[in-house]
This record gives sequence, structure tokens and C-alpha cells, in this order.
Amino acid sequence: MLIKRRRDWEIPEAEATDEAVFLNRRHLLKSAAAGVAAAMGGAALSPQGAEAAAGPPEGDPSINLYPVARNDSFALDRPLTDEAVFARYTNYYEFGTSKSIWREARNLPVRPWTVVIDGLVEQERQIDIDDLLAQVELEERLYRLRCVEAWSMAVPWTGFPMRALVELARPLASARYVRMETFNDPEVAPGQRAGWYPWPYIEALTIEEATNELAFLGTGAYGQPLAQQNGSPLRLVVPWKYGFKSIKGIVRFTFTEEMPTTFWWDVQGAEYGFWANVNPEIDHPRWSQAEEQFIRTESDVGFLARPERRPTLLYNGYGDFVAHMYAGLEERYGDRLFR
Repeated sequence: MLIKRRRDWEIPEAEATDEAVFLNRRHLLKSAAAGVAAAMGGAALSPQGAEAAAGPPEGDPSINLYPVARNDSFALDRPLTDEAVFARYTNYYEFGTSKSIWREARNLPVRPWTVVIDGLVEQERQIDIDDLLAQVELEERLYRLRCVEAWSMAVPWTGFPMRALVELARPLASARYVRMETFNDPEVAPGQRAGWYPWPYIEALTIEEATNELAFLGTGAYGQPLAQQNGSPLRLVVPWKYGFKSIKGIVRFTFTEEMPTTFWWDVQGAEYGFWANVNPEIDHPRWSQAEEQFIRTESDVGFLARPERRPTLLYNGYGDFVAHMYAGLEERYGDRLFR
């Protein structure tokens, strides 16, 4: 008799906990209770606009590339989040601090879109997003998405391993980090007019993290190109880390020897650091990370919502893939590996 051993990530994981609003460095920290109340006090998603929110960007020439074959190595033993919820419940501070910024984000033009690859590479270059898509093989992966605010989703991403971009870039041996930068256009993105934030949004990974088999560059979801509010045309997906690491709307990859200072690390480094690996035993300063709230349908959002609560897993359940990268770093970074 064949006995299948269930892996850590193959569980019907959920989310629990209350969201909290990210705070900028020029404002006093609110109390934990206030953050929780604000997070759970949002109105339920309106049924109006669900179809418009979930659709791909108008005129996206990559639409004919979708859907693609699924890589079953990354299966989930739990239901996917409804596409309409994924499309309309999201963080994208470039367009505002609420979860309902999809209308504003839909104004972002995603063509033409050029990606710069520079820094410690054999040859710096600019590449059009569609030329990049022609050089990689797209696949679908089912990943859990775990927000630092303690809610989660299950998403069918389309994209390609980040390792393929690193190989395309041909970094020098001295390159130890990949710094990523999002677009900067305050005329289109009203949130970027907030001068107290260090725009543009910056994120980074070590080279080892960027070439890990889980690290993924997302170009689509639910069998079609990504909507703007979900990161079109190119975003990072690193499921073992908190969601703020998964930068959206990427326009630049810079290979560097020094650890970059990232957006939220700059804003509030004590709460949102460079590593941001998921750990149920390392709480956020203002709320617990021991549990998470799984957002699957519209009924899981709003005043009366009671999403399924489940224990949070170390590395979001992907430890078999990634734990080895952090062996020996505990003495140097300690709890900072998990915030």
C-alpha cells in the first residue's frame, strides 16, 4: 500500500488575527487594540465591480500566453481564495492605505513597460516586459500568501522562477543581493504623493534567496495576466516571507554587494525588517503572529466576518525548501530574521 507523507505546506491552512495599519515614521504608534479594531472594522466587499476588478489590464498583449500548465510540485491541500476577493482586497500603498484601492490602481498603464537590470552584472541592460516574457517559460504555482497583518490567501500564480532572471542578468561573483524597485509615478499613483514615505518602493533578497526554487516572479493569476492592483506586469512572490516582501510593479533589478535598505525597513525598521520570514513565535510588536485568518470568500471580510483560524507555520509551512538558507544566521540576526 502506498502511503503518502503530507508535507508541511499541504494543509488546509487558514488565517486568523486582525489586520493593522502600517504606520509611517512621522506618526506616533497607535495602540495594538486600535490597530486591531481598525483592521477588522472595514466594510464587507461590495458586489459591484467584482468583474471589472478581476479582469486583466486593458490591451495587455500578453493575454494570449494564458492560461499555462500548472506545476504540481506546489500543490495545496486547501481551497483557493476567490478571484474577486484576491482582486479587491489588497495592499498597494502606491495607490492608498485602504484595502479597496483597485479602482485607483486600474489607471496604471502597464505598456510600455521596461525592466532595467544593472549593478554588479556582466552587462547592464534594459528589456521590454514582453521581450522578457518571450525568454522565459511560464508556469502556474499554487502558493499561500501570508500578510504580516495576519491574514492569508491561497493564490494560483502564473510566472517564472526568479532564478531564470538571475541567470539572464549574469551577476558578478561579488553580487550578494538583488535590490528591486517599483515604478514611481505620483501623477498616476496618488499614494506616492505622500512625502513621508521613501518612494519608490524598494525590496531585496539575497542571491541565495533569489535563486531558491520557491522564489517566483509573478506575471499573472487565475489563468490570466495580473490586474494592476495585484502587481502587473511583474511582481515578486516569496511565500515563506510576509507579503510586504513581494514587491509589485517592478521596473529595476540591481545586483549589489551591500545589503539594501528596503521600503518598510526604512519606514519602521523595528517592525518590518529585511528578512521578514514567517514565524509564529515571533510576534509583531502590536499583535500576535501565532494564528492567521484565511480569507477565501467575501464573507471573510468586514464587521461580521469570521474567517477560519489556523495556527501559523514556521516559514509559512515551506521550511523544507528554505530553512537551510538561514542556518548559522541566528547568532548574527536573531529575531530580526522573522520581522
